[in-house]
Amino acid sequence: MMSRHRRHACIAFMLALGTSLGVGGSAARAEGESEFLAGKTKACPNCALERAALKRRDLSDADLSGANLTGAVLHRAKLPRAKLAGANLTDANLNKTDLKNASLAGAKLERALLYVADLRAADLSGVDLSDAKLQKARLVRVRLDRAKLHDAILTGARLDNASLRGADLSSANLVEAALRRADLEGANLNNAGLIDAALREANLKGADLSEADLFGADLSGANLAGANLSQARLTRAILTGAVLDGAKLKGALMPDGSVHP
Repeated sequence: MMSRHRRHACIAFMLALGTSLGVGGSAARAEGESEFLAGKTKACPNCALERAALKRRDLSDADLSGANLTGAVLHRAKLPRAKLAGANLTDANLNKTDLKNASLAGAKLERALLYVADLRAADLSGVDLSDAKLQKARLVRVRLDRAKLHDAILTGARLDNASLRGADLSSANLVEAALRRADLEGANLNNAGLIDAALREANLKGADLSEADLFGADLSGANLAGANLSQARLTRAILTGAVLDGAKLKGALMPDGSVHP
């Protein structure tokens, strides 16, 4: 049996070793951050890069998964195929940034600036884009399932063939947005602004569109089965070929100007 003295010595050694390894790990991470900021590497997962100046930087295929990029400036940066899953991009400037085919699943993008950003075919599943600015962003074929987009500004954004199943778009501004053939099944669009939006052949099965403004929206061939359109404004909306089986229309302002009972 180990003596008390030897046991205490062993514990002390292990604690010292753990402290040494922790300091070494922090030093290595800091060195990695310095090399990344200096442009010597594109791999910096879990790095602390708050307010980093990365404007126009070529970060194609970069690995920044889990990194803290709060307030970072990535204006016009090139990030196609970049790994940003779980990254914190709160308040980041991503205006006109190339994020085609990037992985941002679970990332935080609250209040992020993404004006005219190119996110075609990117994975944004479960991201938090609350209050984000996405005017004229290219989001064709993007995956936004279960994403938080409440109060986000998406005026003129292109979301054709995008997947937004179960996404929260409540009070989002989607005026003149293109959502042709988009999958919005079960999405929350309560009080969303969809004036003149293109929703031709979109899947809105079971979606919550209560109090939504769909003035002049094109819903031709859209699936609205079981959708909640209570108190929605459908003035001048196009519903040719739309499926409305089981849809709730109480108090909705219909295309012909009548109010649904």
